[in-house]
Amino acid sequence: MTAIRHWGRKLLDAVLPPLCLCCGAIVAEPGALCAQCWSGLRFVAAPLCPVCGQPFDTDPGGADMMCGRCLAEPPPWARARAVFCYDDASKPLILRFKHADRLEGAPAFGRWLARAGAELLIDCHLIVPVPLNRWKLLARRYNQAALLAQALGRESKVAVAADGLLRLRRTPPQGHFSRAERQRNVRGAFAPHPRLDVCGKNVLLVDDVLTTGATLGECSRVLLRQGAARVDVLTLGRVLLSPA
Repeated sequence: MTAIRHWGRKLLDAVLPPLCLCCGAIVAEPGALCAQCWSGLRFVAAPLCPVCGQPFDTDPGGADMMCGRCLAEPPPWARARAVFCYDDASKPLILRFKHADRLEGAPAFGRWLARAGAELLIDCHLIVPVPLNRWKLLARRYNQAALLAQALGRESKVAVAADGLLRLRRTPPQGHFSRAERQRNVRGAFAPHPRLDVCGKNVLLVDDVLTTGATLGECSRVLLRQGAARVDVLTLGRVLLSPA
């Protein structure tokens, strides 16, 4: 059976060669990046803020040293981590996954998330994705955050509540909003599913990109009000913010 799958894969690749998830160049296997796109990604690594996961330009002198933004306004989650920086190199990768039906990358993304969020998964009880509005879900046909959460769940063997959170209303795109405007835009936009049980549990909230943290912060508050013991955040990409 293994040989049949092997030659079936070879035949399919000959007819429809696998393409780089980021640029569309031909690659060796499905769900992979070409060497150029891989080398262009800036993976998030220490030293970084232990709370928001923003990488520091220089070592602040201690693993517990928070960035100025978190010191001034601590987010509701406990820890946030990301796989790579969201920039010109990684943007096509996420946009193809999010809007262009390039879903074959989900298994690889799950592995990347598991590595980036290893410390968050140690005592995690439940993985919950950021939800989409029902009309956007109908138009897109899938929730990219839910696909990431499910891939991470398969990789980590942690339970996933794919519909644990509900989006109550459609919010305007936030691309040009300030931090304060983003927070107002998502306030009251989320609610727990009636059957969601997070009481006393450590929850890992998953999304594709962390920007200002407004959406992830509002979802974290909902989970904490529902009784979660702790909420951590894990994303594929994160926008690098200027120092506060």
